[in-house]
Amino acid sequence: MNDVEKNKKYNEYVEAKIPKTKAFPSLLNSFWVGGLICVLGQGINDVLLTIFPYMAEQTAWGYTLIVLIFIASFLTGIGVYDRIGRFAGGGSIVPITGFSNSITSPAVDFKSEGIIYGVCVKMFSIAGPVIVIGVLSSIIVGLIYLFL
Repeated sequence: MNDVEKNKKYNEYVEAKIPKTKAFPSLLNSFWVGGLICVLGQGINDVLLTIFPYMAEQTAWGYTLIVLIFIASFLTGIGVYDRIGRFAGGGSIVPITGFSNSITSPAVDFKSEGIIYGVCVKMFSIAGPVIVIGVLSSIIVGLIYLFL
């Protein structure tokens, strides 16, 4: 059997084993869970502005993001956010809660390797490149803005 036949048989095997998903229910779940996360964020922001009426809107949004990040990290730590992710797909990873999950999840998974080599090193394995590109891009844009 040559390589082409092996590849063809392997691809057929993989296609037979891949679980089939239904597109419409997955899209619907993604949409409403992502929307619910956004509604939760808006609700937190509204409560903050109601409790502290003299707080600036930018400050309230900063605290809202902190609360959402905390909630997502907590739910990741107790294993709930992973179930939400399996159910909602992209709806759970697009908001900032998904970014929080991508940092917290490896930290929880590798805590047995210790604080330094487990939590601190593995925490940024998924989100690290995103953070680096974000910081570098902001520096470049800042320099362009400074000189123009």
